[in-house]
Amino acid sequence: MPSMGSIGDCFAGAVIESFWGRMRTGLLNRKRWKTRIELANAIFEYLEIFHNRQRRHSALGMLTPVEYEMLYPDVQPA
Repeated sequence: MPSMGSIGDCFAGAVIESFWGRMRTGLLNRKRWKTRIELANAIFEYLEIFHNRQRRHSALGMLTPVEYEMLYPDVQPA
């Protein structure tokens, strides 16, 4: 089985494209940002608070990334 991002892997960009699409509609397109710092803080909060701790992911069995990592603490990414 090819690893994520290998040459010829048709699913290599699907996960990140899906993520960016959700972030665009859920955060970026909702308001105009006054400064880059304000935008950077909003992106950080979106990732750390919502995406990793609250949003359930179908690829993880409807768990949040934090919940999934707690189930498998000894597994290290490749």
